[in-house]
Amino acid sequence: MSDFEVLMPAPLTPLIIDGLAATCTLHKLWEAADQDAKIAEVKDRIRGLATGGIGRFKIDGDFLGKFPKLEIVSHMGVGYDSIDAKWAGAHGVVVTNTPDVLNDEVADLAIGLTIAAIRLIPQADRHIREGKWPKGNFPLTATLRGRTMGILGLGRIGKAIAKRAEAFGLAIAYTGRNPQKDVAYPYYPSAVELARASDILMVVAPATAETKHIVNKEVLAALGPQGILVNVARGSLVDEEALIAALRDKVIHSAGLDVFVDEPHVPQALIDMDHVVLLPHVGSASHHTRAAMGQLVVDNLAAWANGKGPLTPVAETPWPR
Repeated sequence: MSDFEVLMPAPLTPLIIDGLAATCTLHKLWEAADQDAKIAEVKDRIRGLATGGIGRFKIDGDFLGKFPKLEIVSHMGVGYDSIDAKWAGAHGVVVTNTPDVLNDEVADLAIGLTIAAIRLIPQADRHIREGKWPKGNFPLTATLRGRTMGILGLGRIGKAIAKRAEAFGLAIAYTGRNPQKDVAYPYYPSAVELARASDILMVVAPATAETKHIVNKEVLAALGPQGILVNVARGSLVDEEALIAALRDKVIHSAGLDVFVDEPHVPQALIDMDHVVLLPHVGSASHHTRAAMGQLVVDNLAAWANGKGPLTPVAETPWPR
């Protein structure tokens, strides 16, 4: 596939770099001293892009339009909001992501973050490390017992979270664009109504224009003073200022956050709160799962170059057309 040329705008994992270098002609844009000159040099030969991460390199219509022979964008991650997939679909470019291979890892992390936020596990760890235990026991915490988890976005990962949450004795409810026929959990038509019926609000919906700030001041008020917000989706789904105010004013009990609006920058107000658990966007960050995601990036490009079509096209660029 040496005649199949791929551009990688920003560095991805060694598995992806080595896998693509072995099967096609790979251009590493980040290594170019003059990136504009590099693009001008290769733009008429590039048929594929390999991308990944959030906020690392914006793949908008202006960027995609630089490559007249572009056919496919293979993205590492289940979320692909850094790519203008609608533009791609309208211009005959397929976008792929890496679904399914990370479902279990993210679901495990989501449950762990939920328990950590309720039982204050990091805070209890610090209680020991800071030498406070000899001076007094760690305070009692809230509990999982008798709670309902409302899942905002019952997709592949949402269902994996629900399965695990049920094993912990939690009742499940959900919201989404429409009720799902094969799902027995109670459905609520809006985030506000779901929050009102829930004690834990699990945010796992995709980041779109429609879901931006879907968790707002009204939703947080509906969740209530015993409520816990857990976000493993994208920071944009939560109105961060409203969340900070709700935590400060005890409108909700606590939060577990793996994602933020301006990553890797986290508001100091959240850092200063001791009843919040913060993680640096590590939902899928295990060696096992990142290797599986990376291999799927390579496999999507290899399948396309060999005329087999994409393995995991996104909704905006379905295949076959």
